[in-house]
Amino acid sequence: MINVILATHGSLADALLTSSHMVYGELPHVFPIMLTENKGINSFADEFAAVLKQASKGADGVLVLCDLQSGTPWNIACHHAFDPQTQPPIAVLGGVNFPMLLLSDEIKDLQDVEHAAAQLLEQTQESLVQARLAEAAQSDDF
Repeated sequence: MINVILATHGSLADALLTSSHMVYGELPHVFPIMLTENKGINSFADEFAAVLKQASKGADGVLVLCDLQSGTPWNIACHHAFDPQTQPPIAVLGGVNFPMLLLSDEIKDLQDVEHAAAQLLEQTQESLVQARLAEAAQSDDF
């Protein structure tokens, strides 16, 4: 099983999770954590470690979905992901969006977190589209 940590700046993690309840229902494999203006980096790092410990229970891997590459949540998640002592293994993806969170429900039963991350990234890229006016062929029947 792959559990997910949703790590964002501000209340984005809570907002995404609240909105996901409207579409998908509960996502019990998702653990939100937010960096707030009144929380220092060290405090966030301590809280992240506690959430990681909770998300790791019974999991084959933990996938961390961050809102922004190279931000504090990303840096702290990568610190754990690249530590060879970290168990279970962790993968980190940046640029979380609503489809990514919803599709995380479809990869939660996998056992390899790197495979889960690659699969989720591939599925999510298909969700990024530009709306185009559909051209309809005109009928000769009047």
